[in-house]
Amino acid sequence: MSTALPHTYAIGIEPADIDFMGHVNNANYLKWVQAAVIDHWQRLAPAEAVAGHLWVALKHEITYRKPAFLDDDVIATVLLEKVQGARAFYETIIKRGEDVLAEVKSSWCCLDAETLRPSRLANSVVEHFFPKTDPKD
Repeated sequence: MSTALPHTYAIGIEPADIDFMGHVNNANYLKWVQAAVIDHWQRLAPAEAVAGHLWVALKHEITYRKPAFLDDDVIATVLLEKVQGARAFYETIIKRGEDVLAEVKSSWCCLDAETLRPSRLANSVVEHFFPKTDPKD
């Protein structure tokens, strides 16, 4: 059995992220999800896979729970749920301490960096994201 390990990504909130209501504008959450997912890919994939592939978002489903503010320490935790063909399915939880600010389900398409056409990842690349676990554990 194999399960993906969660990946954490620290989020910096800039003054430009704050809207007229004094909290982070909702559109910024999608920017954070993209940065967190791409960071996950770049940290775990082999260098040649990172150089040869790009990712584009296909769909985001976001549930906002609580607002974020300028001085908040915010963390996105990314979990790769599965890879199917050229698509990857993620869940990202954005938190301030124990408070969940947003939950995001997203799907992404892997592109060949040269042709910009959808590209399946080799199993040897996908295995970097789903470490093997001993079924006796």
